[in-house]
Amino acid sequence: MGWGWWVQRQCSRWAPSHSFHWTLALMLMTWGGTWGAEAAQGGGGNNRGSECDVFRGSWVADQSCPLYNSSICPFVEREFACLRNGRPDLAFTKYRWQPLGGCSLSRFNGRVFLERMRGKKIMFVGDSLSRNQWQSLTCMLHSAVPNAKYNITRQDDVSTFAFTDYGVKLMLDRNVFLVDVVREPVGRVLKLDSIQGGKLWMGIDMLIFNTWHWWNRRGPTQPWDYIQEGKQIYKDMDRMVAFEKALTTWAGWVDANIDPAKSKVFFQGISPSHYNGTLWGEPSARSCLGQKQPVPGSTYPGGLPPAVSVLKGVLSKIKKPVVLLDITNLSLLRKDGHPSIYGLGGRTAMDCSHWCLAGVPDTWNEILYNLIL
Repeated sequence: MGWGWWVQRQCSRWAPSHSFHWTLALMLMTWGGTWGAEAAQGGGGNNRGSECDVFRGSWVADQSCPLYNSSICPFVEREFACLRNGRPDLAFTKYRWQPLGGCSLSRFNGRVFLERMRGKKIMFVGDSLSRNQWQSLTCMLHSAVPNAKYNITRQDDVSTFAFTDYGVKLMLDRNVFLVDVVREPVGRVLKLDSIQGGKLWMGIDMLIFNTWHWWNRRGPTQPWDYIQEGKQIYKDMDRMVAFEKALTTWAGWVDANIDPAKSKVFFQGISPSHYNGTLWGEPSARSCLGQKQPVPGSTYPGGLPPAVSVLKGVLSKIKKPVVLLDITNLSLLRKDGHPSIYGLGGRTAMDCSHWCLAGVPDTWNEILYNLIL
């Protein structure tokens, strides 16, 4: 079997199917076991010899979107509930992602997802962007099976949404650096080569990791006082260097602990922010406030953030299979998708980092869905 999936998606109708050779940013080794998916060349059917990268494309208007009604999804927190918080326009909910090359994504089917994952545990590990994606998925699934029994629990930093009829657990581990922050006599220490938090990730069937947004924090919101690597303690260091070192520690954990026959590992990628209109060709814009349309086309004028290349460099060295959900470019094009003043802080805080729900994270999950079909 290969990574030549049949991928087709419209919000309201099926597109003509095309077989293709799937090109992922990083598929490093074979998945096997009960997942029944392997990395291989080519595909079957009417292969036209073209390659399809679902992460390259553009946003097209589709009035049948979104995939669920966020106003009746009880799990969306205020931080992401833009319409509930008073955002007056609906246009940002009326776009779907269209990959280039004549291919498209399979329409998300919550029942199929739950059956595919029956009896399994899915864990998102990371910061509030992981929570953004986690809450998106709970809404997508709940809207598909509104009468299914569920319960929500929390223990320490781990929240669990369980669909009890299917034995499926959607878990969220809030771990913003992936590596450890430990309180010691000297203060709070960010330990770049320690990952004791990984104990929570053992035995999980599907892991979706994420870290980046907290690495450049300074001042009162910086949650550490010192950085430690080995026996050396620093007051600070180049944040991109620290990010790379932490990712390397995480990669070592993956290689040492993941059994590809039992667990799938994804990395969410770098979710972008929109605070500088010059980067999308609108110099007068100092935030995402008032943005109502995506950036046209398939290329973001401001280019990719440097963290993307650092992440891909680390992922390229992992021996175990990890797939990058390369969502950066498709999300960069959605300057209209953020809460702005319709988020947690209201008019006292401008949020151009998180995403409204329904919204962009639904597409992240739709791509994830296609990868596990």
